[in-house]
Amino acid sequence: MTKNRSRYIFIFNPAADKGRASRRAEWLKALLSGRQDSVLFTTTYAGHAGVIARSETGTDTCMIACGGDGTLHEVVNAVAGKGVTVGILPIGSANDFVKTHSPQDRVDLGITRLFDGESKDVDLGSVSYGNARHRYFINSLGIGFTGRIAKSVQQSTWLKGEIVYVYALMSVLFGYKPITMGIKITLEDSLIELHGPVFVFSVLNGKVEGGKFRIAPHAELSDGLLDVCILKAVPKHQFFGYVLKYLRGTHISDSQVLYCKAKRVEVTLDTADVMHLDGEVYDNISGRIVISVVPQGLSVQ
Repeated sequence: MTKNRSRYIFIFNPAADKGRASRRAEWLKALLSGRQDSVLFTTTYAGHAGVIARSETGTDTCMIACGGDGTLHEVVNAVAGKGVTVGILPIGSANDFVKTHSPQDRVDLGITRLFDGESKDVDLGSVSYGNARHRYFINSLGIGFTGRIAKSVQQSTWLKGEIVYVYALMSVLFGYKPITMGIKITLEDSLIELHGPVFVFSVLNGKVEGGKFRIAPHAELSDGLLDVCILKAVPKHQFFGYVLKYLRGTHISDSQVLYCKAKRVEVTLDTADVMHLDGEVYDNISGRIVISVVPQGLSVQ
């Protein structure tokens, strides 16, 4: 529904897209010039977007993440449950969430809808892990293979745009071995339990991850469920065929893939590995990880 708001807080991350987002600074300032209802903040360090969002949260506020999925992730975790609407100006590398939320939106035309458009409530993923640690994700979670890819993307400085995800995939694949997981998936009316080696483990709210990979082609942002996609331990030389299937979204019918919609997923890792949430890296994660859905947990413009 359309909602009149008194404040629009734009949180601009110039480091998004490996620094290329900084070129948008003057463009964004010009667009907001003269608007008494809008304030522009520019981040200066990792985590700053969340700090700004927490400090500026108030009634009738729309908090607009100007960056990539990582900037959005910080803002979401700062304001979830506080009645704040979140807007998105996608100027990052992959911008995965908007490919499900508003796939036809263009950056240059999209700023008008932030003031005049309709908002809708979308689900969130809730993750508990470690020593009482907790985070939300709005688009995707991965443990193991895709977590390591996210870490490789984070460490890469010389590649930009979506090609960095392809490079990261290849570099991780070279020395990768499936990791052993205990997995318990709570469906709407039944339970699935697995224990053994897993090649790729993903839980999504949106459809796309890593720029072009349609990991969860049946995902809906407001269905009250998360889409689980697990590729079992296939021989490494077969994985290239699965890459093509992931790009097309046709992997879900493969016998080596478990794809389902879930309310809750519990994962147990005996050996520490890498987890990503919306592409943000959480390293050295082990033990029990509980992933659940928060139905319509956030209003998104």
